[in-house]
Amino acid sequence: MVTKKENTPARKARRRYEEKNKDKRQAASGNFQTMIPREKYDEISAFLKANNITKVQLIYAGYNALLSAQQPKQD
Repeated sequence: MVTKKENTPARKARRRYEEKNKDKRQAASGNFQTMIPREKYDEISAFLKANNITKVQLIYAGYNALLSAQQPKQD
């Protein structure tokens, strides 16, 4: 059976802060919440760690690459 942890003053303060700032945080950032196979996830994570690249940098680089590929070619 799952039991709740005791409400300490710090927990109460953190909950109040989270409740007050929830809308501001959601307006400032987003999350794609994607699922990929564990093997591919581990491979990507190892690559990122070995090359000191963040997941956010990966998303931006992939987005920019897709944008470039989608732009009409000019003669």
